[in-house]
Amino acid sequence: MPFREINSKMVEATLAPGQKLFSQRGAMLAYRGEVSFTPNIQGGQGGVASMIGRRVAGEATPLMTVEGSGTVMFGHGGHHIQVINLSGDTLYVEADRLLAFDGTLQQGTMFMGSQGGVMGMVRGQVTGQGLFTTTLKGHGAVAVMAHGGVIELPITPGRDVHVDPQAYVAHHGDVHNKLSTAVGWRDMVGRGSGEAFQLELSGSGAVYVQASEEKL
Repeated sequence: MPFREINSKMVEATLAPGQKLFSQRGAMLAYRGEVSFTPNIQGGQGGVASMIGRRVAGEATPLMTVEGSGTVMFGHGGHHIQVINLSGDTLYVEADRLLAFDGTLQQGTMFMGSQGGVMGMVRGQVTGQGLFTTTLKGHGAVAVMAHGGVIELPITPGRDVHVDPQAYVAHHGDVHNKLSTAVGWRDMVGRGSGEAFQLELSGSGAVYVQASEEKL
């Protein structure tokens, strides 16, 4: 069920009987046809474990289950929307950046500290975002939100990509990430963002970077 980009801030999805998708509460702008919207108490396909992970992380972003037959338009807060198509791999994205995604995708929660040691802890302190990141795996489409537009940067073996943690939106592929610093730990105290911190991504995949460091 691919999303069609109407413009940079709105996407459209067509639903057929037996299909479903999940969206952030308040993301529906308009719809045509016989479509129902139901609060999802199990946190999408991730079930209770996914809900617990998001609550611990302070990312209890409510989801709506969207079903029926028709066309639904989504958008939220005037944010830029980027559509990411998955072909069996896993997308790592902050829960509050999710606008809508295919119901066929398996949702989970990953502790960022498991990739790069203390990276998740430091990144959480720097950006104000949680230590947990939502994962979406399988074949399907995901619509994510960002500030000021998004660029996709390829990550290839031997060509690492360094990203400001606050500009990071999501990544997918066989990618390892860690936090590095451009200055000493003493100089870093009191700095909330910028070039003092760099999120280093290596492997094979892609990372999505937003134009603004503003937090959603």
